[in-house]
Parts: sequence; structure tokens; C-alpha cells
Amino acid sequence: MEFSTSIGFLGGGVMAEALITGIIKSGLLSADKIFVSDINYERLNTLKRKIGIQVVNSNAEILKKAELLIIAVKPHAVDQVLNDIKDEITPSHEIISIAAGIKTSYIESHLNKKVPVIRVMPNTPCLVRSGVSAISCGAYAGAEQESKAKAIFESVGHVVFVEEKLLDAVTGLSGSGPAYMYIILEALSDAGVSVGLPRDIAMSLALHTMIGSAKMVLETKKHPAELKDMVTTPAGTTIAGIRELERGKLRSTLIDAVTAATLRSKQLFS
Repeated sequence: MEFSTSIGFLGGGVMAEALITGIIKSGLLSADKIFVSDINYERLNTLKRKIGIQVVNSNAEILKKAELLIIAVKPHAVDQVLNDIKDEITPSHEIISIAAGIKTSYIESHLNKKVPVIRVMPNTPCLVRSGVSAISCGAYAGAEQESKAKAIFESVGHVVFVEEKLLDAVTGLSGSGPAYMYIILEALSDAGVSVGLPRDIAMSLALHTMIGSAKMVLETKKHPAELKDMVTTPAGTTIAGIRELERGKLRSTLIDAVTAATLRSKQLFS
């Protein structure tokens, strides 16, 4: 898919840079058709020098340059952005928001126009084009807007579509999930050191074991439990290790972690 219209980013932070890079590398749009506004002019100049995007001096001005707008600011800054654009926006504009916790209905009500709004929950591995993003559509968004959002976020990883009411659960699982994986990775590395491996070797083994295991699930399409059983021989080393994982309630703890993060997301943005 190749975009025929320009894209305007309201906010030029790290995630915006990841998306811009993905859009350009995947051939969706060239850098000269991407416009960015941000209160940090030094950041804008860095993006212009590094990627070649077009710098815009205000949020309102960006609406004259692009019909597809991506709100890429922190949640507390969304009100200011909406106030800046509400008088200039038209139903021909389209909005994608990656501001955590801000509902599509909230954006729609502040614009007072039937503007298509899509909300996306990406995660940090998008920075290395290996992320996962969950997409939900607002009241006025249709198949065309869905298709554009899918193309943009597939440029930085995997995409799923969910009902908006499930985005708190997405936050608890894939949004917060990288942190859980980093803790597991660090613990496996520490365990390797504990049993005598040099730190660099322990980290390399843990890291590639995690990557390879995920790839096995993706490529074989087998259930994780089936793949686990392939490794687990009777009275062998793996079952001895699994027994300790069950004794330490790893499975239950991970479920509790996702549940707690989901509940916290609901509290923060209710």
C-alpha cells in the first residue's frame, strides 16, 4: 500500500520517530510528505536533520498540510492539541491517536465534527520494528481508515484489531509485557551466572533462547504446551526445572501481573 496523501504528526517524540521511520522504510510515504509539529523546536530540528521530515510551527498549521493526523503526545497534552486543531479540522481529516487511555469518543466530542478517529495501543518494540499494536475504531471510522492504520503500524511490527473496551487489557499484556520479558531475561541470565557461566555467555544464551522459543510458536503454529512437552523428557532436567517454576508460581504470578496492569490502566484513564 502506498499513501497518496501527506501525514501530519502532532508530537515528535520517540514513538512518532519510530512510526515515521517505519512509514518511510516500508515505502508508504516519502519523508518530504511527512509533517511534524512539537513544542520542542530542538527535537523538530533533530528529526528534520536525521530523517528529512517537514517541520511545522503549530498544530493548527499542520491541518493545512495533511489530512491524516497522528496524535503522538502524552495523554496530559491531548486537550491542548485538540483545542489547537478543533477550529481548523474538517470531516475530510482523519485522526489516529496513540495517546494512552484517551478514548475515541473523548476526541470526537472535543472536535464537534464527524471526524474519523482511530485509537492505537502500540508497545516499545515498535522502536526496532518488532512491536505489536492493537487498533480500535471510533464511531465515524470505517474500512478505509482501518486499512491506513493497519499499513502504518504493520510498518513497525504486528497488528491486531480489538474492541476499544479491550484496550486496557491490551495495555496490561502487550503494552506492559516487554517489561515482564526483560525481567525474565535478566533472571535467566543471572541464573546462568549462578551456575558458573560468564555473564556475556549467559545473557546471549538467555536472549536467543527467548527469541527462538517465540519463533517456534509463530512458525510451527503449535500450542506452547505442546512445544514444552517436546523438550520435557521423563525424569529429565527440564521437568526438574519446570517443577521449580510451578513451586514458585511463575504462571500465576504472570497472570496476576497482567491483571494488575489492566486494572491500573482502567483506574488511570477512567
